[in-house]
Amino acid sequence: MKVINTEKAPAAIGPYSQAMEVGNFIFASGQIPVDPATGEVPEGITAQAEQSCNNVGAILAAAGLDYTNVVKTTCFLADMADFAAFNEVYAKYFTGKPARSCVAVKAIPKGVLCEIEVIAVK
Repeated sequence: MKVINTEKAPAAIGPYSQAMEVGNFIFASGQIPVDPATGEVPEGITAQAEQSCNNVGAILAAAGLDYTNVVKTTCFLADMADFAAFNEVYAKYFTGKPARSCVAVKAIPKGVLCEIEVIAVK
């Protein structure tokens, strides 16, 4: 196993890694919409979805991959009413249409509106 880490995505806020490489697979931890340069969270679901996708992209790049390598995503929304707006942003990044689960949850760390975790293959 190999730890994947980049300063271009938010640092882990707990005892975990941004991602782990195991064989040909990359298992990325959920990415919330924190700007790694400022530590700030943008306002609104559209901006937060963009930042979460950018954070996922930075981790994929650190592993030498991109969004087309993603085979599975799990998406968490604080409010299912944001589903359509979230999907609009998500579709711009995950053009390969990986398998996906998307659920509403009671709360996401830092009070954000969305979180995205991915599994990718080399």
